[in-house]
Amino acid sequence: MSGDRAMSCLVVDDEPHLRSILARLLTGEGFACRQAGNGREALAELERVPADLVVSDIRMPEMDGMLLPEVRRRWPDTAVVMVTAVSDVKSAIWCLTQGALDYVAKPFQVEDVQARVRQALEKRRLILENRDYQQNLERKVDVQARRIEELFVVGVQSLAHALEAKDPYTRGHSARVASYATTVARALGLDAAALEELRIGAELHDVGKIGVRESVLNKPAKLTEDEYLHIMEHTVIGEKILTPLLKDRPRILQVVRSHHERVDGGGLPDGLAGEAIPFAARIVTVVDAFDAMTTGRAYRPPLPPPSVMDELRKEAGRQFDPAVVAAFERSFADLTALPIATPIPVGALHDAAVAALSR
Repeated sequence: MSGDRAMSCLVVDDEPHLRSILARLLTGEGFACRQAGNGREALAELERVPADLVVSDIRMPEMDGMLLPEVRRRWPDTAVVMVTAVSDVKSAIWCLTQGALDYVAKPFQVEDVQARVRQALEKRRLILENRDYQQNLERKVDVQARRIEELFVVGVQSLAHALEAKDPYTRGHSARVASYATTVARALGLDAAALEELRIGAELHDVGKIGVRESVLNKPAKLTEDEYLHIMEHTVIGEKILTPLLKDRPRILQVVRSHHERVDGGGLPDGLAGEAIPFAARIVTVVDAFDAMTTGRAYRPPLPPPSVMDELRKEAGRQFDPAVVAAFERSFADLTALPIATPIPVGALHDAAVAALSR
């Protein structure tokens, strides 16, 4: 019973003499003891100050038999030892099935009470230690799973940036889209968790282009319909690449799959319309289009930001969510500062992240 503090005990019995004997005995064992004359008094005492141990008679005038399940329900860390008549085998079995850690038969010997209490507290200690172990193990597993997920995301981001880097016209596109998207999302009031998942989704939105033929991806001329549909497959390919480790972060997957949907229902791959398109994807749709139009391509020079802004306004309500277009315009009111510079150094940031996560 030793420790930094005396363990607390509540003795519950409607017989004052027997209650006093048990209280004196347990005080001698190092407990700080309190007493209650029935179940209702016991609950009131526990509500005032919980106890490490409850030693209680079963048969009492009030709450006969009901104190034990109530204590177990409301104070599950409290060890309960029940006192029962020596011939009341059914009651003893019932006590154990209801969560009592042990029982003492009346009339009892001092040594028997001491042994039963020690045994109950040892069971309690083991139960609490096992629970703490399980909780710590779950935390460690969660941390490890998150670390694996982060390494996976960093690896895929590196692949996406390496793919973009092969084409001077798309180099830095995903990083800029992520920067635009997070700025617009803040203006729209997204919380920190949503912002982070949006940022990751925006950085990975084109990762499915890994599965698109380079001859089509880098074609310096207008695409045929079949080639266009082939490129649009990157949304589904990207989702399939990311799903194994990001299935518990649906917002990221939604951005990757749905950033080519249109609010009028004419987009790909699912033909979603209006609010059926995930909000994060609607944000990325706008900023992805802005960056694509303000960036040069082999078949055309970059378009001036004012012209692109006019195009976004014109397509608001058809291709784009009007609220997102308005938020973009508020967030980047100074069109002379656009397009933004590519966040740098992209490769160094990813290398540093990999190194940090690997430590």
